[in-house]
Amino acid sequence: QVQLVESGGGLVQAGGSLRLSCAASGRSFSTYTMGWFRQAPGEEREFVVYISRSGRATYYADSVKGRFTISRDNAKNTVYLQMNSLKPEDTAVYYCAADRLGRLRGEKNVYDTWGQGTQVTVSS
Repeated sequence: QVQLVESGGGLVQAGGSLRLSCAASGRSFSTYTMGWFRQAPGEEREFVVYISRSGRATYYADSVKGRFTISRDNAKNTVYLQMNSLKPEDTAVYYCAADRLGRLRGEKNVYDTWGQGTQVTVSS
């Protein structure tokens, strides 16, 4: 079973940038669709973006389109989330997730493996 470990969260001022990383264990990383989700206090966990196995296909939530960029390095078993022009409403715990079946979907229940999350706080 793959394990996911996120890193790179922190405190940043509005307009700033952060780069999250998610390192995966195991040898099948390149067969997984990878997604990023986030959960703000008192809110449901929401979809942010996914990236296909090869990295050629991506899909972003409207709220982050044009500001966030997902990428992956299959040789390093790592997926990244570059977050620019951050806003206070981006404050949340960010989770990476893996879909072993490689589907291209944004629904939470499609993803069968989750990381522990990393906190992102954007101050105004």
